Amino acid sequence: MIKTYFKIAFRNLWKNKTFTFINLAGLTVGLTCVILMVLYIQHELSYDKFQKNADRIARVTMEYSMSGGEPRKIVMTSTKVLPALKRVFPEIEDGVRMSGGRSGLVKYEDKVFIEPGFIHADSTFFSVFSSFKLLKGTADQVLKAPNMLVISESAGKKLFGNDDPVGKTLQVGAAQTNYLITGVAEDCPSNSQIKFNFLASFSSLGPAQETTYFNANFITYFLLKDKASIASLQPKIAPFMKKDMTDAAMTFHLEPYTSVHLHSGLDGFEPNSNINYIYITGGVALLILIIACFTYVNLSTARSMERAKEVGIRKVSGAFRSQVFWQFIGESSLLTGIALILSFVLAGLLLPSFNELAERSLSLSGLLKPSILIIALLILTSISLLAGSYPALILSRFQPVKVLKGTFRNSSSGTWIRKSLTVFQFTVSAFLIIATFVLQRQLKYIQTKKLGYDREHIVVLPMDSRINEKTELFKTALKKDPEVLAVSKSYNTPVNIMGGYSMSNSLSNENAMSVKANPIDEDYIKVNNLKIIAGTDLSRQDLLDVNTSDTTRKPYFHYVLNESAAAALGWKPEEAIGKRMFLGDQRPGEVKAVIKDFHFASLHTAVEPLVLFPDNWGSVMQVKMTGNNMSQTIAHLEKTWKELAPHRPFMYTFMDEDYNKMYASEMRTGDVFKVFATIAILLACMGLFGLSAYSVQQRTKEIGIRKVLGASSARITVSLVNQFVKLVFISFLIAVPVAWMLSEKWLSSFVYRTDIPVYIFLVAGLSITFVAMFTVGTQALRAALSNPVKSLRTE
Repeated sequence: MIKTYFKIAFRNLWKNKTFTFINLAGLTVGLTCVILMVLYIQHELSYDKFQKNADRIARVTMEYSMSGGEPRKIVMTSTKVLPALKRVFPEIEDGVRMSGGRSGLVKYEDKVFIEPGFIHADSTFFSVFSSFKLLKGTADQVLKAPNMLVISESAGKKLFGNDDPVGKTLQVGAAQTNYLITGVAEDCPSNSQIKFNFLASFSSLGPAQETTYFNANFITYFLLKDKASIASLQPKIAPFMKKDMTDAAMTFHLEPYTSVHLHSGLDGFEPNSNINYIYITGGVALLILIIACFTYVNLSTARSMERAKEVGIRKVSGAFRSQVFWQFIGESSLLTGIALILSFVLAGLLLPSFNELAERSLSLSGLLKPSILIIALLILTSISLLAGSYPALILSRFQPVKVLKGTFRNSSSGTWIRKSLTVFQFTVSAFLIIATFVLQRQLKYIQTKKLGYDREHIVVLPMDSRINEKTELFKTALKKDPEVLAVSKSYNTPVNIMGGYSMSNSLSNENAMSVKANPIDEDYIKVNNLKIIAGTDLSRQDLLDVNTSDTTRKPYFHYVLNESAAAALGWKPEEAIGKRMFLGDQRPGEVKAVIKDFHFASLHTAVEPLVLFPDNWGSVMQVKMTGNNMSQTIAHLEKTWKELAPHRPFMYTFMDEDYNKMYASEMRTGDVFKVFATIAILLACMGLFGLSAYSVQQRTKEIGIRKVLGASSARITVSLVNQFVKLVFISFLIAVPVAWMLSEKWLSSFVYRTDIPVYIFLVAGLSITFVAMFTVGTQALRAALSNPVKSLRTE
């Protein structure tokens, strides 16, 4: 019996090729979107859960404020936090402090590499994160002494080929310090927030300072006695810190390790994702599948009259209603099964492009995981029942006597449902168009907003101690090219200034407040085109005044404040010049200039007080170029670099690229919305095409009669198009308030944001109206232009 069901189903699908193609294409595309998104969501939700101790690990973040000022939250802590809190709270079993996570300079024999994922970690690393497997070496021994190094399996093959790395020595950093390789670890999984290629012993950094909770430059993790300890320990930390700190309000927060990637607002070793964006993209993929299912239901119910006689003959021949019902469910299952197979093939072909879009490294083998296959089976069953049940129920309920006498007519409820499903499809399409417009408008706002500094044509070069010693030589050599306008060094570029300090206008620090600050040189303001509104720029002498190598002189600082910092100290820009100021308790000085506020962090946050101060150390060098002959200028930079810094490979980034990286999640979501909105519109149009084609087919005789009675082709076309345009208009009216509400909610996460102009809704409305009119109009016009004689002979 089942074999007969599928044989008849296959024949029926083959007979109606147009409708089969529309349904099959729609379901295949919808299922492909869902499979790719399930693969992505599964990967994101599984972040760090492979760790055996994951439910007992907590990341420590710091919150502090000065003199009752606004509290600041940072992911970094000092080296004191772990030993101090471990001594006091028995809930803490162990912990690990880590630093780095950036690229490291590594040399072996005559080969020099800039390798990503260079991290320093305590010797307890492999006991806390026990699921990072050591292929060679013992967990409690590989990092127990200074200058020990564990490398990943892939790094070992890159440096040593098939030779055993253990026992070999690498030169690390600008000073080319010898590090002994004591272990080899498996490559870190892609769903780990901690990814290392080189893991160096924490003691290599020197004696750990336990005198202050400040100097926060490390990421700290606690291994707790049990998973319930996070909830019990958290309320005890604030009272302890209140007793331990007298000059500032400071406490620490515990973030469950497995929730950091999707739920924390503080990035760690890699940028976090956002659970809301996961929900959004997953929801949109599901909506696309629903649109495809609704197209199938629509076309199936629309064709119910065509198949009524088939059902009537079956029932007269003795078929039960249940048999007719399962016949149509079988047809739905066959179509969905074929679509599911095709969607797996298509998902495999599209996976590389999807990885590029999502910035992930998902593998094709992930599609064959039991969880993915179970979800696919559930989707197959659900679609077969949901998409096939309504047509099956309608058709199996037909009374054979009425059908065979020709007195049966399709019910008005079927027409109402088809209209409702069409309205839903175009409501989703209109919503996605509006949401895409708003996303792109905000992204354009981010990229074109005047930030208060110039990020165009600026190359950023990494610096180390040896390059710092040759700063002036570098500047002179680089500026020999007339395309190089200026060169500066600093700790941070203006894109994202991270350093936290305390600022006060008195030595006693009574009114100290927390601020962001950045060590710079005398060319920083000029390179970045910052606007001085009072005072004068830093000079070479200002850097000499803070030179600590001259022990006969105490350093004296000349500060540059932004407008917000001057206002926080109660000064107008002109009044601030020459006023005494202190950055911490070791940097006495005076204000030399006030600059206009500029955005030195994400547009999600408001501009805060900022201090720029002279320093002879920098971690990045900025090269401002004219923008002409870029390739030639870069070649000059590379040549100069190789001459002056042969110990370090030439690497660079553009500052505007660094800026765009801050909005990677938003840009990813914008790209996904563009793709999915296009797919949703195409699927909705395919459904509308099939529905309108069938509607025109059913009204062939009516069209012939109208033409014989003198109706023009244009009038007939308008009459046929009008019924569908009304449905699209209703869809638009429903989509507008929903899209506006959700867009406003998303934009509210930005302190600096674009508006939502009315024309966005008008463009979206006109777009879907035009698409619907074109889709239906082509079918209607072809019918209206046909020979009425042929039309009247169709029955």
